[in-house]
Amino acid sequence: MKLVVVSAGLSVPSSTRLLGDRLAAATAEAASAGTDGAGAPADVEVVELRDLAVEIAHHFTSGFPGTALSAAFDAVREADGLIVVTPVFSASYSGLFKSFFDALGGSDPDALAGTPVLVAATGGTARHSLVLDHALRPLFAYLKAVVVPTGVYAASEDWGAEGLDARIGRAVGELAALTRGRAATRPAPADDFAVVPFADRLAALRPSG
Repeated sequence: MKLVVVSAGLSVPSSTRLLGDRLAAATAEAASAGTDGAGAPADVEVVELRDLAVEIAHHFTSGFPGTALSAAFDAVREADGLIVVTPVFSASYSGLFKSFFDALGGSDPDALAGTPVLVAATGGTARHSLVLDHALRPLFAYLKAVVVPTGVYAASEDWGAEGLDARIGRAVGELAALTRGRAATRPAPADDFAVVPFADRLAALRPSG
């Protein structure tokens, strides 16, 4: 099972990355346990958009992703479950966050089709919590992703509060259930095909007798 976190935090350290890490750890634990005790281990990969800012800008002007951006696109496409976390800027997601998913959708409109996505955001005040429903959900619905019912918003005063842990627990339980189902139905990698010599192929075409 592959779980990918897309973090749009800009500072170091970043509360956005911290929330992404907490969500990923909790989802991996929930996925491994499973509701019936028969879960699957999760491989977690983090995509830091701060490190891709220059390549994202170049992608819009050239039409081609750079090496690091292309690898990030591949990671997101291949994910069984996706956690996306953005800081709130001007009552919405950050420009860097939107630019990454614009570039991804522009290169492959079906990149996130059917992918379970947990949306999350950080901000300085609880008043911006509606960003989850007014900005993030419509974006990922447009990208054909399956957005889990519970989003997670963390204001400055939420860190260490019981309410945040409860929201994280509910959200990751929903994501883990969907992610296990997607991983179980993903086609297995094809075995290496056998190479048949050309002479043998010609011999098979000769008429018998």
